[in-house]
Amino acid sequence: MTADRTPHPAPRTILITGASGGIGSATVRHFAHKGWRVIGVDRAPFRGDAYPQGNASFPGVFIQGDVTDPQGLATLLNLVCSHTVALEALVNNAAIQIAKPIIETSIEEWDAVLTANLSSVFMGVKLFHPLLKVNGGAIVNVSSVHAVATSKNIAAYAASKGGLLALTRAMAIEFAEDNIRANAILPGAVDTQMLRAGLSRDHAGDGTIEERLENLARNTVSGKVGTPEEIAHAIYFLADGEQSSFMTGQALIVDGGATARLSTE
Repeated sequence: MTADRTPHPAPRTILITGASGGIGSATVRHFAHKGWRVIGVDRAPFRGDAYPQGNASFPGVFIQGDVTDPQGLATLLNLVCSHTVALEALVNNAAIQIAKPIIETSIEEWDAVLTANLSSVFMGVKLFHPLLKVNGGAIVNVSSVHAVATSKNIAAYAASKGGLLALTRAMAIEFAEDNIRANAILPGAVDTQMLRAGLSRDHAGDGTIEERLENLARNTVSGKVGTPEEIAHAIYFLADGEQSSFMTGQALIVDGGATARLSTE
């Protein structure tokens, strides 16, 4: 019996920021399951099982770093380049949320949200563009339904996500000549720690966290709150060139139909 000498294709490599959060960690797991080499980045330690210690068969790495720090980004680039010479996809998922009325939001809080959710994407794309250009990669920016329809006491977050949607269109136009696609995904209510922390706003009614989640679910056409895994599948669709090769500069809303219904109905 002769050995199989058929060369196996090298795994595609993806960089995911905000890898420790709900959507981020689900995305890490999904791409790893699909055979991608996953480089995850977050300023918080990774919480999950996608980076099992001592498992040499898993072609991935987690880097603890802050994507809002320009100097830290230079270090991050060096670390990423020590693992790969090209990126087939970049998922800009890192984000923070401050839930306050506009008049109570400080300039420092406003700047912190815009830096984490928008400026970090601008800086990161500039930094990793050469790696994306090697094979013609895909950028997936995790925006939010708050970019197109929002509510009170979340202005800084909504502004940052709306800006990210406009930045995505600009990326698609400017990077087309490098064969790089750029799209945005706009999740609705997804059961993550960020969503649960934001339920202190009265947009979901009163009661326990579970009761407020049920109220949110009733406001969607599908009658449920989304899961991080459902968003990860949609991100995969946008990142995988075989499935979305003719999509760039677009906004994919994944919200259970929440924005499809008139608020007056």
